[in-house]
Amino acid sequence: MNNEENEGGFVSHLTELRKRLIHSFIFLIIFFIGCYFFAEHIYGFLVDPYAQAVKDDGSDRRLIFTALQETFLTYLKVSFFTAFFVTCPYILMQIWKFIAPGLYKHEKIAILPYLILTPILFFLGGMLVYYLIMPLAIKFFLSFESTGLSTSLPIQLEAKVNEYLSLVMKLIFAFGISFQLPVVLSLLARVGIVDSDFLRERRKYVVVIIFAAAALLTPPDPITQIGLAIPLLILYELSIFSVKFIENKNLEKTDA
Repeated sequence: MNNEENEGGFVSHLTELRKRLIHSFIFLIIFFIGCYFFAEHIYGFLVDPYAQAVKDDGSDRRLIFTALQETFLTYLKVSFFTAFFVTCPYILMQIWKFIAPGLYKHEKIAILPYLILTPILFFLGGMLVYYLIMPLAIKFFLSFESTGLSTSLPIQLEAKVNEYLSLVMKLIFAFGISFQLPVVLSLLARVGIVDSDFLRERRKYVVVIIFAAAALLTPPDPITQIGLAIPLLILYELSIFSVKFIENKNLEKTDA
């Protein structure tokens, strides 16, 4: 009878998980369709850093596409990117509703702040890319243009729609995911895998790892690499304080 009850509980959990996943998928598809109708406006928003960076350089700038289907596929990609960005809080809420019934009250209180903090940190990472890193990176790359005085032909950027938007979306995801570092380290501290002393002692190794990760996640230029590495180093230091705070809380509970 116990085996039958365990199997029934396992099946019910799978059914619940499938229902949550289906709801999330339907929500994502609905937003994807809605975003496609506004794809041109979303495209205009994402391309604005480039437009602002080149508006005063005296050149007749434009974005080009070299394949018939390129713009259409780019609009699909932009729509899905926006839909996923918007539905992330809903997906996290579905995950929370799935795991919450199996948690004790103190475990719910411990996990809930991380579910709130995760989309906020992702949004902050995206804002850093959009308002600071991309304008600086664009101006850096444009500085390599040539008027043709020292070369036989001028060198001028004619950016492709797909390549530019892919770069912007890649950077937003890279920064958004990287900004989850405090959440990951704090959760690891709660389950006892790391502590504040561990993080302090390995700081010099983490610096190397962060710069290596920044080099892999960003284009091969110093602006975006340093722009990702420095915030991650700051977040790592803040994570040490967060982990220390968790340790003090645990000590207080133990003494009580």
